[in-house]
Amino acid sequence: MTIDIRGLAKGEFRAWYRVVESAFADEPNEAALTANERIFEMPRVLVAADGERMVGGAGAFTFRLTVPGGEVAAAGVTAVGVLPTHRRLGTLTALMRRQLKDVQAAGEPVAVLWASEGSIYQRFGYGLASLSSSLEIDQARASFRTPQPPAGTLRMVEEAEAARTFPAIYDAVRAVTPGFIDRPGDWWEAEVLPDPEYRRRGAGPRFLVLHEVDGSPEGYLDYRVKSDWDEVGSKSSLLVRELMPATTRSSRELWRFCFGHDLIATVKGGIQPPDHPLLLMLDEPRRLRLMAGDGLWLRILDVPAALKGRSYRTADSLTFELRDGFLPEQAGRWTLDTTGDAVSVARTEAVAEMTLDTTDLAAMYLAGFSATDLVRAGRCEGSSEAGIRKADALFAWDRRPWCPFIF
Repeated sequence: MTIDIRGLAKGEFRAWYRVVESAFADEPNEAALTANERIFEMPRVLVAADGERMVGGAGAFTFRLTVPGGEVAAAGVTAVGVLPTHRRLGTLTALMRRQLKDVQAAGEPVAVLWASEGSIYQRFGYGLASLSSSLEIDQARASFRTPQPPAGTLRMVEEAEAARTFPAIYDAVRAVTPGFIDRPGDWWEAEVLPDPEYRRRGAGPRFLVLHEVDGSPEGYLDYRVKSDWDEVGSKSSLLVRELMPATTRSSRELWRFCFGHDLIATVKGGIQPPDHPLLLMLDEPRRLRLMAGDGLWLRILDVPAALKGRSYRTADSLTFELRDGFLPEQAGRWTLDTTGDAVSVARTEAVAEMTLDTTDLAAMYLAGFSATDLVRAGRCEGSSEAGIRKADALFAWDRRPWCPFIF
């Protein structure tokens, strides 16, 4: 059996998308197909074909990724799947190899994705770059440690007004938060704001709330309610889909809204920041059930361009030995130097102070994990203590990385 990896032909998208959905044991509906036809970049879609039959595929979006002190071009890898009839035949490996080569050719120094299983993508050099959390709290026990009067106003808005006001708020947060990606083109109108029935999963319609201070938008909330009643009353849950404050006071007011919503027993939220501010805002933080898990996975494809694209906390130099089993041309000894007017990254013959895998470098890249974290996990073997301390200081940042939505 020979599996060919090729581009998507004209008119094949719907059939291709059904194949990928079948790989996840799912079935696309018309609303999902229509939305994805608007946002998918057809020239970046890959097909795995067994003769005339499509048996798998992978896609990529053209994004900008916020990194410490700046942003870089990034391929947002999505819709990767192979039919169960063609598993363990090297099909996924062939797809990944072709896709990563295409990303390099496009001049994007990194690729990012949300993994169905992290073990799959670590084989291809993706490292865990950020964490994500889910939260749940009984509304009756959700009170602030220091009561303060409300600031500004909250009002419900329709989708059209949200499309005009929400993106600027999102971009304000994106500018200062590593791990954020932009939402170009039709993303807001086609994917983020619409409320098709298939997304509700037993809950009610989506509601949109805008927080303003003196007429200036500072934050927004996208939520729905899952109703649940018994003979005593409401056991309903308020489900936070996206809560995006551009200011500290907006964060407080939007959570105040959630905690004060009538006929709600529990407030829940997914894809939340791992270092959640509610832990320090609540009077009884133990009542906040916060569960952390993997967030964004990142693959470095151009070591110099990726490392030059971010800022560093100290002026220093670090020589490291990089291992990369999937793309060996990235491996070797490199020196990162931040002492000059511009960051430099070059190959070197100098003695390495640190030895790490490309997945380790990805974990450090957004400042999601430190070199010390990696050593504690049994990684970066053969590194000197001085090299680890130097890497900790260089790669540190004041904000933990967080990506707020799955693409």
